Amino acid sequence: MAENLKGCSVCCKSSWNQLQDLCRLAKLSCPALGISKRNLYDFEVEYLCDYKKIREQEYYLVKWRGYPDSESTWEPRQNLKCVRILKQFHKDLERELLRRHHRSKPPRHLDPSLANYLVQKAKQRRALRRWEQELNAKRSHLGRITVENEVDLDGPPRAFVYINEYRVGEGITLNQVAVGCECQDCLWAPAGGCCPGASLHKFAYNDQGQVRLRAGLPIYECNSRCRCGYDCPNRVVQKGIRYDLCIFRTDDGRGWGVRTLEKIRKNSFVMEYVGEIITSEEAERRGQIYDRQGATYLFDLDYVEDVYTVDAAYYGNISHFVNHSCDPNLQVYNVFIDNLDERLPRIAFFATRTIRAGEELTFDYNMQVDPVDMESTRMDSNFGLAGLPGSPKKRVRIECKCGTESCRKYLF
Repeated sequence: MAENLKGCSVCCKSSWNQLQDLCRLAKLSCPALGISKRNLYDFEVEYLCDYKKIREQEYYLVKWRGYPDSESTWEPRQNLKCVRILKQFHKDLERELLRRHHRSKPPRHLDPSLANYLVQKAKQRRALRRWEQELNAKRSHLGRITVENEVDLDGPPRAFVYINEYRVGEGITLNQVAVGCECQDCLWAPAGGCCPGASLHKFAYNDQGQVRLRAGLPIYECNSRCRCGYDCPNRVVQKGIRYDLCIFRTDDGRGWGVRTLEKIRKNSFVMEYVGEIITSEEAERRGQIYDRQGATYLFDLDYVEDVYTVDAAYYGNISHFVNHSCDPNLQVYNVFIDNLDERLPRIAFFATRTIRAGEELTFDYNMQVDPVDMESTRMDSNFGLAGLPGSPKKRVRIECKCGTESCRKYLF
């Protein structure tokens, strides 16, 4: 919606549904919003607040969308057409009854604490649904993002901005590549070795887009100045996430995690680690703050030297939520595309094996991949959910919760 005034267009901060609700509350018809006298008094269920059973008749306390809690009413089940909301209400009710060690069959009346839990759960679902919509509105990649929390009442992160590529910090410049390849066919007839050959490296992918280089070797993709087009087999990471992924709440105390909703073939590109590029000095300063807060998302870009760090605490993509494992299914590769500064590689995750649909995605926060410097391309030592004293340069033993057979017991 926008209001036009003498050529000016001002965006309305209210959603279409919110404007419709305002019309109904004020009992005003509005053809532009689809509100007429015929549907002015139509009511829509926002969520269900309570439940009771009287003489085998089921009743639900209904919170109506656009109306305050004080206007909620008890309605018999036959009056409600919201099948999805009813199913979710009973699913949440049964799960909470089992958690409280009660029978799963609903009682005739709910105690106040149980009814309050169901209201909080309904509000949480609405908040997570809005966040999911925001994430998908901001993503530039093909793969969709879903959000799920069936574990607790935690909602969306309060301070997180979804981005699709590096955000460059103050005093840092990404220099664009000056030349590109002239190949007719980059895979089968590369001119001068294509972009990898120009940097004295091997072609990274097969004809299915799967990486064929061993971990530790850099990937050089074709860039914006190359003659080849979008379908070039040497353009993989730059096309972004192709798989539908789910941000979900773990049930073992590891916070949020990410799982794939589709099968991922071995050696396929999955996602980049994206965040704000900062200097190592700034990373040291922020690391001390993150230690006191009990979490950090600092990833050192030390492919050749430790000069820059990626901070995904506030700005990041879905990789922000990927957990650690001592037996991970993702492997880090350094990638160069439009910027060839070896101090500023892009960090890409590839599947180490076939990953089943529904399986959680993980990488080793302490993985060692660089043959030149075995300390490189890994998370800073204070990455984690536990509170850590001191600066990120101080090695603190953090208990690992990955639960794999090969678990090292500690992250660092």
